[in-house]
Amino acid sequence: MKKILVLEDEANIRSFVVINLKRAGYETIEAGDGPEALEQIQKNPDIKVALLDIMLPGDMDGFEVCRRIRATNSQIGIIMLTARTQEMDKVTGLMTGADDYVTKPFSPAELTARVDALYRRTGGEPAADSAEISQPPFLLNTRNRTLEKNGQRVKLTQVEYSIMKLFMDNPGKALSRDEILNAVWGKNYVGELKIVDVNIRRLRIKIEDNAQAPTYITTVWGYGYKWGF
Repeated sequence: MKKILVLEDEANIRSFVVINLKRAGYETIEAGDGPEALEQIQKNPDIKVALLDIMLPGDMDGFEVCRRIRATNSQIGIIMLTARTQEMDKVTGLMTGADDYVTKPFSPAELTARVDALYRRTGGEPAADSAEISQPPFLLNTRNRTLEKNGQRVKLTQVEYSIMKLFMDNPGKALSRDEILNAVWGKNYVGELKIVDVNIRRLRIKIEDNAQAPTYITTVWGYGYKWGF
């Protein structure tokens, strides 16, 4: 059974989400606040995806829950649920380690599609013919989905890994935002194109010597990005 955490303090919304995810074949683990969500993550290490509401009771909001999960787990997929439409909420959620966001109100079909796409990524992908892609100072292992820079492990989320693999498979090629979106999030992704830019920003912080003056992931203005090899 595919296991997913649903963190939502409003019982009626949580029930709506849980019913639809169960219909889609997921086993749901429920939580009503941040501490309970973190406890459930510890109790259920086989959770592959977490849905985190931003607005929560108490001192711990969804952003903080996301940060704490990411501090110890880079593999789990995270989708933020928000009733707000401000751009900063979306950017903040992604920069704290989320992979995607869904704005309320959302349709069951939209939510399930986002969860399905993220679950497929967290479930891994078939091993490539070559288990390693070496482009010094980087070494990408496609079997265990890890990245090293100068021999040191770089902790990546599944989305970040997918972006790195796309770049390292296409050294020197300018990739449009649409190409990156289709390759990493899927052709049926119904979210916004800005998710590419925010994830690139997050990835630069992890791999660049100076994220403000990137040399590995360079911007192709008005088009997209290029892996600078």
